[in-house]
Amino acid sequence: MQVLQVQLEIRPDPAEVGRARRWARSRLVGSGIAADEPLAETLVLLVSELVTNAVVHTGCPAVLRLLLTGVRDDSSSCAAAGTVRLEVADTSARPPAPRHAMGDETGGRGLELVDGLADRWGWDPEGVGKRIWCEVDRRAAGAAGRAATYEVGGAPQEFAYGVM
Repeated sequence: MQVLQVQLEIRPDPAEVGRARRWARSRLVGSGIAADEPLAETLVLLVSELVTNAVVHTGCPAVLRLLLTGVRDDSSSCAAAGTVRLEVADTSARPPAPRHAMGDETGGRGLELVDGLADRWGWDPEGVGKRIWCEVDRRAAGAAGRAATYEVGGAPQEFAYGVM
């Protein structure tokens, strides 16, 4: 089984979030995951949330890593199996602090989204900082619908975001 690993350096600038989404989408397409697949939409949203957290909450440079397991030489079959792992490493030792947004609050939902969309997530110390990671199994049951809706206050909500 092959593992494809690519990474992108992120500056502590909110504009980097859009750049990270575009970069991730292009790498996913290059691995055989079509840009319009629900799996790609889920992964791009996860990239957006993890990079936003690093940029907004640490003010430090970061590194986004994308690791795809199960990549085969035949790109037509590589999206069928394996795991996609996203990692954002930064130089802030402050651990992630999941919050629960109330009502009309504009922040505090990022790690809840990560928890709801990823099959697994967590964080580990790395050097003087930390690495926050999440994984999505390519064959996970229900993966096709996870990018379409999430719940807020018990009511399903559709989300849409533009690619910058």
